[in-house]
Order: sequence, then structure tokens, then C-alpha cells
Amino acid sequence: MKLLAKLSFFLLSFFFITSSCTKNKAKDGRPNVIVIYTDDQGAVDMNCLGAKDLITPNMDKLVQSGIKFTHFYAAPVCGPSRAGLMTGKTPQHAGLQENDRGAGDMEHSGMPTTEYTMAEMFKDAGYNTALVGKWHLGYTKERQPGGQGFDYWFGHMVGCMDNYSHYFYWNGANRHVLYRNGEEVFYPGQYFPDLMVKEASAFIDKNKNHPFFLYFALNTPHYPYQGSPEWLKYYQEKGVAYPRDLYAAFVSTMDDKIGKLLNKLEKEGLRENTIIIFQGDNGFSTEKHAHYGGGSAGILRGSKGSLFEGGIRVPAAISWPASLKAGETREQMASNCDWMPTLAELCNIDLNTADLDGKSLVPLIENNQIESRHADGFCWKFQEQWVARKDNWKLLGNAKINMTEKIPEDIFLVNLKDDPEEKNNLASKYPEKVNELVMQYEKWLERNQ
Repeated sequence: MKLLAKLSFFLLSFFFITSSCTKNKAKDGRPNVIVIYTDDQGAVDMNCLGAKDLITPNMDKLVQSGIKFTHFYAAPVCGPSRAGLMTGKTPQHAGLQENDRGAGDMEHSGMPTTEYTMAEMFKDAGYNTALVGKWHLGYTKERQPGGQGFDYWFGHMVGCMDNYSHYFYWNGANRHVLYRNGEEVFYPGQYFPDLMVKEASAFIDKNKNHPFFLYFALNTPHYPYQGSPEWLKYYQEKGVAYPRDLYAAFVSTMDDKIGKLLNKLEKEGLRENTIIIFQGDNGFSTEKHAHYGGGSAGILRGSKGSLFEGGIRVPAAISWPASLKAGETREQMASNCDWMPTLAELCNIDLNTADLDGKSLVPLIENNQIESRHADGFCWKFQEQWVARKDNWKLLGNAKINMTEKIPEDIFLVNLKDDPEEKNNLASKYPEKVNELVMQYEKWLERNQ
């Protein structure tokens, strides 16, 4: 009987080991990586970030499955934000300081091809790479995703697109802008967020037995607000006022699509060993095309296009069930240019970080007691606006509330710990702090020229 029991135990163990190896064959233990990047999402526009009038169960579940960052920063507009993500550098270092409008000199528009991208890093490490969604970093063959490290890509290269006709609506003539691997493709009437999930799922099916990097670059809830009829009806019946109802419907529709992507990973048994970065690209929009609002930054001042907190502080989290803790929060300052060195360290990829502005967040992820990886200071610049940040002190120059509205003061000093709403200008009270931060900014500017 003992011999029979031992034999049964051996066979059962062999079965589980064999099943596990078959399930993860050719993956050699390396995690998959997915970056989910949302577009013009307000800093608090999820239930787990404080929103009371939105339905966002899938994003909430994703954030709560890992580590949430409450003071996470990016550039104030779409293109520079993506340049920072893809290169581990500030937009100034990455060579893309302004949004490209998809018109004019396309030959030289976008991020320089000399930059080493996150996709190239993963590709060089043996990962299969894909972009699904919004690129907004260049138009020529060399500057398209295929020339910047992506084996496969599907989506649009411009800043915004109608989700049904797949046309670009901006200045000048309208034009169709949906592409796959550099070739124009046509799906008239088909909803782009659904196409994104379909394309991403097909990529996962093809690569589920090989490590992959997927950049799932949503164009939601960026205008035009085109949430599903079901969600629009829901929010209107709840009495949510215009334009919040339009924006909310688009956010919840986006949440549904993220849920489908997560369900795909679960179905294929890949979720446990997949690192997921979740992040917004910049603050919510108050532009005309966005009905002059709809999103929210809570108590934070500013919106898209502003270097006040509401323009650059964004939702962010990292989740890796196999290795990272769940349900934790980090309040230390971090930036989207930190993701590239962070992922390199987590995935054991050699990366020369000497020229990067980003710093690996792994020490902070592992130990909540350490200081910010940018405790020595950080700077932003967008158009004529600039910011120098050191600890809780933040100095703004030529600041705007949104894309167009400038504040009266040329210099605005705030202590974020005491004044998170950035209401009180302390510049006249602390001139020595102003001088210190001006010097910090000028030194940073010299390095970026």
C-alpha cells in the first residue's frame, strides 16, 4: 500500500509539473509586460482614486492588485508624455517638447530615431513587441512604431481619431488615419476600442508561449467623447450633468475594454506572470473639442496643458501578482520616465541608465520607507511654462491653468504638503527658496540644451 501511495504521489506530481511546463513552455520564467496608457484621464477619475460618480471596477481591480502611486507625474500633453514613457527621459531630453498636430512638416515631426525606446529594449532582450492604439510620436517609416522597436503595430499616429470612421478631425481636410504595420486598413463603422481589444488578444494568442511586451495605448477618454450608448444612458439617468455625463460614459466604456484585456490574460493563464503598468498620460482636457471639460482632478489645480498638479499628476500603478505585493500605496513622487529603468530591473535586462532622467522604482516598490527616487529635484518645461520641484517645494514660472489661460503671477511658489490645491503664492515670503529653485531650473535647462 505504501509503495502504491508513493507511486500515485509521484504520478500526480509529474502530472502537475508537466502541466505547468506545458502551460509556460519557452517562457524561461521571464514575465510578460503590458503598459496600459490612458488618454486625458483626470487625476482622480477612478473609484479607487476618489471618484464617487464613476463606475470603474476593472481599473480599480487592476490598481488594487498591485502598488498604487498617488504622486505620479508625466508631461502635460499627449506626445511629450509618450516620449517620456518610451525613452526614460524628460521630453526635452527625448527630443519632443510639443504635441505634433499631424500636419505640416511630417518628415521631421515626432520623436528622433536616435532615441533608444522601451520597445527596442525589450526587443533586444528577446521579447516580441507590439503597439496597439495611439502612437503620436512620428509619421515617417523610421519614426512609426515599426521603426522604433515594435514588431507589430495597429492604430493611429495622430493625436485623436473618430472611433467609428477612423478619421482625423483637426485643422484642414479630414483624412483616414488607421494603419497596421505601416499599411492603411479600413474598418468603417467598427468601434476602435473593440478593435484594440481584438488586435491585442490576437497578439497574445500568437505569443503566449514567448515573452512579450504589449503597449496598449488607449485613445480614451480623449475627445471625441464616444462612450457606449449603454453607459451614456446610465449616466444620464443618474442625473450626471453635461459634459461630465459624456466623459463618464467614455471612462466606463474604457474600463470595460480594459476588463476584456485582463480577462484574456486570465483565460490564457498569463496574468500571474505578467507585469502590468497602468498610467494616464496627462490631465483631463478643457479644450473646445472636449466640451470644455468633463474630467476631474479633485482638489488639484489645473488640467491638460498646465504644470499645476491637475495637468501633470496622473493615475498610476504597477501590478505583478507573481512577485509584487498587492493593495499597497506609495506617496513618494515618481515619474513616467521611471518605468523604463524599473522594467529593465524587474525583467533582468541590461540597460545603460547613464543618460536617463528616470530612475528604477524597484527600491521604492520594495520599501515604502525610503525617500523619493527624485529627492534631489525634478523639472518640467512646456512651451513658456516651467517648474522646479524639490521635496515639497514647487516653483512655477509663467504658469497656466489649462492650455490657454495664464495666471497673473509670473512666479508662483507653493509648498505642496501644506497647500496641495496650490492656492497660495509664497514667492514673496520665501525669496531664498525662489532663488534656490530658479538655480535648479537653470542648471537643468543647461543640461537639456
